[in-house]
Amino acid sequence: MGRIIALVNQKGGVGKTTTSINLAASLGVQNKKVLLIDLDPQGNASTGVGINKGDVSNSIYDLLLSRCKAHDAIIKTNFKNLSIIPATINLAGADIELIEKSKQDPTYQKNLQLKLALEEVKDEFDFIIIDCPPSLGLLTTNALTSANSVLIPVQCEFFALEGIMQLLNSIMLAQKKLNPTLEIEGVLLTMLDSRTNLGLEVVEEVRGFFKERVYNTLIPRLIRLTEAPSHGKPIVAYDPMSRGTEAYLNLAKEVIEQDERRKQQQ
Repeated sequence: MGRIIALVNQKGGVGKTTTSINLAASLGVQNKKVLLIDLDPQGNASTGVGINKGDVSNSIYDLLLSRCKAHDAIIKTNFKNLSIIPATINLAGADIELIEKSKQDPTYQKNLQLKLALEEVKDEFDFIIIDCPPSLGLLTTNALTSANSVLIPVQCEFFALEGIMQLLNSIMLAQKKLNPTLEIEGVLLTMLDSRTNLGLEVVEEVRGFFKERVYNTLIPRLIRLTEAPSHGKPIVAYDPMSRGTEAYLNLAKEVIEQDERRKQQQ
């Protein structure tokens, strides 16, 4: 059964989509079958793996609104073991449409649509990575209800922990009301400029707060990482020898090792 990991942070610009793309591709390079789900109306994860959104006939929007099955929305990318359910601009109105459908039909469960849609395909993948929008609305609630765990990217900046308590409260609420087995997969420190004392202080602060939940891997602030999506490629394909590639391959190894340990304990 595939492990479903939602990447969540209501703050924008923390490296969430960059991490979704590059973790998914790096898991694929390490012989894991991966499905990337673009749940952000901006659709940057789709563009970042080379999807032309004008060519998309079935997207995550269609899947959420039961207009297609999951198999109909999955597109194989040009990268090893990596498929995607893309997003288009239609997704921007999905929250309102899900609420309207729930008003019209009292049995319709607006928070469960993604979970129900993934039932038919989750066993076909080792990992399903969900790139959530930078908000805690209905799309993110669907992701939290579907996921086994949450990966939280945190930017190495002065206000790194600001808003984290709100996010943790949302995760606990999802655990209580929708998904009692939801776990925190890990906390990932991103955009580290190791030349500054501030960056290193933030690393210590976040590790002090989250303890062993923080990954050993630190994602550096690199021009190559920001360039790669504009070429429709994850960093592992855009610049295989870069420090960004090394970092995300190391993160993928940590995720795989954690998953293997979890299976041994079951």
